[in-house]
Amino acid sequence: MSVDDVLVLEERPTAQLIAAYLRDQIVEGNFRAGQQINESAVAANLRTSRGPLREALQRLCQEGLLVSQRNRGVFVRELTPQDVTEVYFAREAIEMAAAKSLLDGPEEHLKKTCQVLNGIIRDLAMQAAKSDWQAIARTDLEFHKAFVAGAENSRLNKIYETLAAESIMCIMNLEISHPRAKAIVHPHQNIADLLEAKDRDGLLAAIKEHMEHPDGPYA
Repeated sequence: MSVDDVLVLEERPTAQLIAAYLRDQIVEGNFRAGQQINESAVAANLRTSRGPLREALQRLCQEGLLVSQRNRGVFVRELTPQDVTEVYFAREAIEMAAAKSLLDGPEEHLKKTCQVLNGIIRDLAMQAAKSDWQAIARTDLEFHKAFVAGAENSRLNKIYETLAAESIMCIMNLEISHPRAKAIVHPHQNIADLLEAKDRDGLLAAIKEHMEHPDGPYA
């Protein structure tokens, strides 16, 4: 969907709905990094007033997806190498904690999580075969969110959710680094297999490797 071909959310979309819509547009690449958000155009397309739109933009600035520049406007954030490093560092810490919780927790939680992860990997493999990078980005993050969710720790889930949109932007930026989209399946299958085998050292090492080298030979 192009930026100019916007679906109206409802008669009077709330700031929360507008933020969710714009967030999706950003992570799907319809608003490009560095692009200015045209408030007049967005307000007209969504049939909303400037009030809820500006509240939505403020939310996305707080999330780090947008940046507000004084006397210039609001722009889609351009992720720097340092931003990407910080996102993956935070994700590594959370996933390490989730892995330990899964390995030390009830057997049924681990088995259920492995089933969910393997289902997601099948979807990821199909998308990789088509080099569908938008779908790959969403499914890649779905895998990691499911991994963290398996620990059934609401605090970990909440923290991880705050990284979700930035993570998808990072993954989309890695497209240039992936000559073969199919290679992205390997590290995810490896993590799922090591979890199922209850290989603590191997699992923690695989998570660390994947997060430190997301654009490596298998990421």
